[in-house]
Amino acid sequence: MTISRPFIEVAVIMQRLANTGVAARWQPWRWQLADVVLHEEGFGTVPRLLYQSETEQRWLHGGLKVELFKDDGEGYYLNASTDVPSWFVLWRMEDEPSVAGEPLARPLVVSLSYYDAGRWLDAQETVEQVPAPAPVVAWLQTFVDEHYVVEPKRRKRPESFKSLTDRFGNPASISTDKTFGNGQGGGHG
Repeated sequence: MTISRPFIEVAVIMQRLANTGVAARWQPWRWQLADVVLHEEGFGTVPRLLYQSETEQRWLHGGLKVELFKDDGEGYYLNASTDVPSWFVLWRMEDEPSVAGEPLARPLVVSLSYYDAGRWLDAQETVEQVPAPAPVVAWLQTFVDEHYVVEPKRRKRPESFKSLTDRFGNPASISTDKTFGNGQGGGHG
């Protein structure tokens, strides 16, 4: 049985920029996320050079699917409720030279979930974000409204109110009576 999830197809634009100053000695170019746009059929799925100058290249990577999962409602809620809801893109450098004769930065996954981005960053992947357009944010908010219920925060009982137990899990008690040696309070007889 195939589960149908809400999804949209997107294309990612990566840009290759010439480094300047001291950084250019060690690395003449750097890659970064430029934009995420809705996929159009004419984009195809093979990386395509859109623009090139002496200091910049822009590459289009089409046909990436962004699915929404019911069990990630909180991740979408956290994104949708920020000042700037965003696309999160995990990308890696190709190992082999590409069409351009040099390795390309290739986007692998696009998400609208804060939790996805956090997991990827924890795994030390390269993750960047760009603002999502209003129609996509509205689509995401509709999904959040339908599938995510904010759980009320439970007040945590202060540690001082918890019952005491010894190292074996048995109830323990603490007394403020001072008893030394002979069990009589007061002195050191």
